[in-house]
Amino acid sequence: MLNFFFFLLKSLAELEVLCTHLYIGTDLTQRIEAEKALLELIDSPECLSKCQLLLEQGTTSYAQLLAATCLSKLISRVSPLPIEQRIDIRNYILNYVASQPKLAPFVIQALIQVIAKITKLGWFEIQKDQFVFREIIADVKKFLQGTVEHCIIGVIILSELTQEMNLALSCLVQFASTRRSLFSSPERAKYLGNLIKGVKRILENPQGLSNPGNYHEFCRFLARLKTNYQLGELVMVKEYPEVIRLIANFTITSLQHWEFAPNSVHYLLTLWQRMVASVPFVKSTEPHLLDTYAPEITKAFITSRLESVAIVVRDNLDDPLDDTATVFQQLEQLCTVSRCEYEKTCTLLVQLFDQNAQNYQKLLHSASGITVDMAIQEGRLAWLVYLVGTVVGGRLTYTSTDEHDAMDGELSCRVFQLISLMDTGLPQCSNEKIELAILWFLDQFRKTYVGDQLQRTSKVYARMSEVLGITDDNHVLETFMTKIVTNLKYWGRCEPVISRTLQFLNDLSVGYILLKKLVKIDAVKFMLKNHTSEHFPFLGISDSYSLSDFRCRTTFYTALTRLLMVDLGEDEDEFENFMLPLTVSFETVLQIFNNNFKQEDVKRLLIGLARDLRGIAFALNTKTSYTMLFDWMLYKRYPTYIPILQRAVEQWYGEPACTTPILKLMAELMQNRSQRLNFDVSSPNGILLFREASKMICTYGNQILSLGSLSKDQIYPMKLKGISICYSALKSALCGNYVSFGVFKLYGDNHFDNVLQAFVKMLLSVSHSDLLQYRKLSQSYYPLLECLTQDHMSFVTNLEPPVLLYVLTSISEGLSTLDTVVSSSCCTSLDYIVTYLFKHIAKEGRKPLRCREAAQAGQRLLHFMQQNPEVLQQMMSVLMNTIVFEDCRNQWSVSRPLLGLILLNEKYFSELRASLINSQPLPKQEVLAQCFRNLMEGVEQNLSVKNRDRFTQNLSVFRRDVAEALRSDGSTEPCSLDMMS
Repeated sequence: MLNFFFFLLKSLAELEVLCTHLYIGTDLTQRIEAEKALLELIDSPECLSKCQLLLEQGTTSYAQLLAATCLSKLISRVSPLPIEQRIDIRNYILNYVASQPKLAPFVIQALIQVIAKITKLGWFEIQKDQFVFREIIADVKKFLQGTVEHCIIGVIILSELTQEMNLALSCLVQFASTRRSLFSSPERAKYLGNLIKGVKRILENPQGLSNPGNYHEFCRFLARLKTNYQLGELVMVKEYPEVIRLIANFTITSLQHWEFAPNSVHYLLTLWQRMVASVPFVKSTEPHLLDTYAPEITKAFITSRLESVAIVVRDNLDDPLDDTATVFQQLEQLCTVSRCEYEKTCTLLVQLFDQNAQNYQKLLHSASGITVDMAIQEGRLAWLVYLVGTVVGGRLTYTSTDEHDAMDGELSCRVFQLISLMDTGLPQCSNEKIELAILWFLDQFRKTYVGDQLQRTSKVYARMSEVLGITDDNHVLETFMTKIVTNLKYWGRCEPVISRTLQFLNDLSVGYILLKKLVKIDAVKFMLKNHTSEHFPFLGISDSYSLSDFRCRTTFYTALTRLLMVDLGEDEDEFENFMLPLTVSFETVLQIFNNNFKQEDVKRLLIGLARDLRGIAFALNTKTSYTMLFDWMLYKRYPTYIPILQRAVEQWYGEPACTTPILKLMAELMQNRSQRLNFDVSSPNGILLFREASKMICTYGNQILSLGSLSKDQIYPMKLKGISICYSALKSALCGNYVSFGVFKLYGDNHFDNVLQAFVKMLLSVSHSDLLQYRKLSQSYYPLLECLTQDHMSFVTNLEPPVLLYVLTSISEGLSTLDTVVSSSCCTSLDYIVTYLFKHIAKEGRKPLRCREAAQAGQRLLHFMQQNPEVLQQMMSVLMNTIVFEDCRNQWSVSRPLLGLILLNEKYFSELRASLINSQPLPKQEVLAQCFRNLMEGVEQNLSVKNRDRFTQNLSVFRRDVAEALRSDGSTEPCSLDMMS
């Protein structure tokens, strides 16, 4: 009877009757018979053809569902179908759902489940040396780049794949935000719902996350999820309560296994940070549950870090505290999370801090000396101080109350007491990790409770006043400065502590109101009068200090000079007194140089001096204060001090540790920041300063070229870094508006010509690839070239043809770089060159005698361009390619030289236009032709500002219209693949 019934199914109508009985029929007998017929259909040789018939010609969704059900059971059989047939089925279904994205949701879900099963079962199968079933990710990406309906289908495929085998995580990360802005509210909710289902399935069956790569990608996906969707949207998803619980458990487990994938923890903390930060903005009445889970996350982080210390010490593992970049990153994320239900976190920290501080004090008074227990206790205290600083800093990121401020005071008291305990035991009792943690805490407290906007009534001082006598921010500043002076006295041999201490001092010295308070503190007065190695050992030149350690001296003198300037006014005697230690150092160098004795000591003295002076110069931002330094260096003692620095550059040109600080000092002195170099009209100071800079640059440039060829790892530190600093200094001089460069030629002074020749010599020793590879070099060379093309085109046109070609080629290559600073600078330089050439051509035939020299310069440039027409053509091609095909972030800059290029070479522009139009299908060619006509509409044959602005406006419309034309209707129809082939 059954076989007879099956073989009677010869028409589509009969198949659809079977579907009706199977899915919506009410007659139990008919339904049982239909299920039996389904099993027979699956075993039939005609199964695939019947499924295809149902999908392509079925009139109901149930017919399509029956086909999907049959295919699912067919590919799940013990004896698998041939690999070619499974590939055909997968591709057919992908094309089918792509061509009919508005199928009933249950049909799409069923068909996608077939794809997921095929992918899972064939994941490790190879055909022609390829894992053919792993191409599914590329197929899904095509869906995610399509319409809203296609995006949703793509996400459902990913969700099913994760349910089957925890795949596709990297694709989830990349496309969690795919075109979501185009979704209407129902579609957006549906899209998000499928994403959340995928997360839930992964967390319920996390076996795939045992792979570190999958684990990392999943953490990234979670962070991206909150970036793209508001918390109010997430809580509306049905599965949210269960998912947030699963994510919390997953996060806690990850934090407890701190040694596993620490970089992935960053993404989990990012998720919680963003969710907690958005709580005040949630308008939904649905519970967000963060007040339940956020304190648990904070607790897990705290306890896991404390528990890690003993393992690190006893097993001699890498200490997470040594990776300060990661520690700071994680703490900054935790600060927001920790303020949610802050009472719980504060209570926990108070309990742990008291317990560990007591244990530490017991060990200090024990006779056992430094033991493993002491190392463990110090590590735990370091973490606790970091954590207290973190939660105090969290006040700025989360709504706080007076009660919260009082809790901050309770915690802060304990750290300030620890500071007193630690400093009392110096230098015998010291721990670098605790000191670095204390500096973190002090900086967080500064940002939160000390500053121009301080609330004087803050409850943070209630407990601190009672326990420590600290009643307001003035007392806190005194504590800060006492700690800074203590560190500078006793930690001179520890670069990390000194560096962090000086950065803290530097941060304190920014802001006029704070500076006015600081200069009244005794510790500050002491520093201003005693900044010598006798009181602060890090200022010494002992061999025990690495030359790289000297870098922090610049920060020290920047902060110290800011403090000096508060009440200095025009008191030159007070400034001289402040500079006395540096005067003594310079005189010492001069004596040693003259006696040719202890060259290593001279080198160290000069490095220190250069760094000190650069810090001082950086802090002097007014004409009066800068002039005091100028007089000290170049006027009252001229020419004693600057020639010493030049002699050092000449003698140790091959030692960047010596030359770099000196060159950076010169570059800083050349900066006309805040018009500080605007000397009086009768003053020769601007010219005098430039002459000394010219000598320095020429000395370095001539010497550095004698080094010959250098290896790839040596070329930047040994040569290119110094060249980039020279270019930066020269650019500051050319653009500073404090030197009249025409004076040099008028009076036969060759310092200007010499420095330009040094620029050329150094440039020709650098390859074009190096110019763009090393960012600091490119960001000093191209702005310098911009200055030269703007104000010194006579120099540019006088360059030898090979040199000019090198310069123009460097511009051409810089136009297409991703660095917008460089590409914009190249556009500006090119615009100046093109404008210069255009004006010369426009003036030909009417040259007055007084402009003969300028005309000759223009003629030289014109002759060069006629001999090398491909130079400007190439640059026009690059700019047009940028406008049409690339993500042009500096469109205005690109438009300025492009008009000049078009007007100078209209024939080549016509060829570019024809090339682009003819490369497109016929339907698009007329659209593109119209775009080009619109581009030049209303544009005249001149480079006036008005005409340039018109072209820039046209170009903006042109770029939009061309992009739309190239994008529209460019895809072919999805191909139809017959499953029986």
